[in-house]
Amino acid sequence: MHVTPQPLSRRSLIKAAGVASATTALATTPAAADAAFTHPGLLHTRTDLDRMAAKVRAGAAPWSAGYAKLTANRHAQSGWRPDPRTTVYRGAGSPQNYAILYNDLHAAYQNALRHHVSGEGAHADTAVAILNGWSRTLTSLAGSADRFLAAGLYGYQFANAAELVRDHPDFDLPAAKRVLLNVFSALSESFLARHNNAVVTNYWPNWDLCALACVLATGIFCDDRRRVDQAVAYFEHGSGLGSVRHAIPVVHDDGLAEWLEAGRDQGHALLGVGLMGTVCEMAWNQGIDLYGYDDNRFLKGAQYVARWSLGESVPYTPNTRRKGAVGGWSGSETATAAAVVDPAMTRPIWAMIANHYTERRGLSASYLTRIAAKAAPEGGGGDYGPDSGGYDQLGFGTLAFTRDRTPRSSQNPAAGSDPRPRTARSQTASPASGTSTDLAATGSADVLGWTAAAGVTAVAGGLLLLRRRGRARPPAR
Repeated sequence: MHVTPQPLSRRSLIKAAGVASATTALATTPAAADAAFTHPGLLHTRTDLDRMAAKVRAGAAPWSAGYAKLTANRHAQSGWRPDPRTTVYRGAGSPQNYAILYNDLHAAYQNALRHHVSGEGAHADTAVAILNGWSRTLTSLAGSADRFLAAGLYGYQFANAAELVRDHPDFDLPAAKRVLLNVFSALSESFLARHNNAVVTNYWPNWDLCALACVLATGIFCDDRRRVDQAVAYFEHGSGLGSVRHAIPVVHDDGLAEWLEAGRDQGHALLGVGLMGTVCEMAWNQGIDLYGYDDNRFLKGAQYVARWSLGESVPYTPNTRRKGAVGGWSGSETATAAAVVDPAMTRPIWAMIANHYTERRGLSASYLTRIAAKAAPEGGGGDYGPDSGGYDQLGFGTLAFTRDRTPRSSQNPAAGSDPRPRTARSQTASPASGTSTDLAATGSADVLGWTAAAGVTAVAGGLLLLRRRGRARPPAR
């Protein structure tokens, strides 16, 4: 029987997060514009776009093969015509039409990217027409809890497509900002603050990660420092399973770190890795090094998933997560081993991550290198099947993220390898290898909210861990 989660009271929210007030609403707080942002500066910077164009003009491999994948995709054609809707529905029991949205957004992104590589104005015009149509029409996302997935996934994709044409004379920048802030990001912020009125561990990591990607992309696109800072803070020490030390709870002596959702299935684990990489890349392009956070924790988790996806064995520490509604139905679910994988399964996520660590940073990442080579040349939406999972990533990483090795002498050890300013973030020490002390233990008092500094609190909930090495303790705040 389905039980509708009950809303949290203000008193319970304040108690759960330990802050003095829960009155600040993310969706209504005025945007901060106190610091300059780099534009374009989501998944691609001006340097990235110029590199793609130059490499393709020179016929260089593997960029030319990546560009061939782009031009062959049916979404990357200048004849694409959008079909914007006022309300988009995703989830069982609703008149689902979300496929219209994600197909149009991938067409906008692919045409915009093709324009930057080829210089053909018709592709920029097509991208602008698609984005203007949706930003002037869409007013709501509806459906089951899956509406939060729609907000997160299609919000970060909308922002990335729009970022590539934001300077086009016909692009409606104010309308794009409105739809991102009021439709996509508002829902994602609500999810991160209240998790659909469920216990905080009810949702697997990819739910948090798509919401984080949307909020971060919106903050950058809209020059909103507050949203950017909140997204970064949640990545580092948020209460949900999408924060980095919850999604990657155990670090082993061999340099691999367990990906929590490997205990669920391969497809969702790949989705989570792709989303965390997207968050890290967008932050990096604004001078924030989440890739290197907590002693390169994401590298260790991505290496783990790459090895596992190649069909090799990996350890997995059993854990039980709490499920259910706050103040209502409750239960639990235990994952005891990494799921069976299909080595042929792939998503266009690996080139971005592998190139950051091996080329930008000059680090060894053998499993990432192997799986990226196996997946190349990466395509995008429409190249990985007709279902929504094939459209979760924007793709084309072989074209977009293959880069020449950055000389060690020019690397900036504080922010990776690019000598640009870095927003200061606190770095926490990595827990001892082979321990699980980095995952939050059971109990609402241990839960850190969306960010207490913003005056927004978290739902109660927690993660009951059954660990071979002892009971987990909350991480240092």
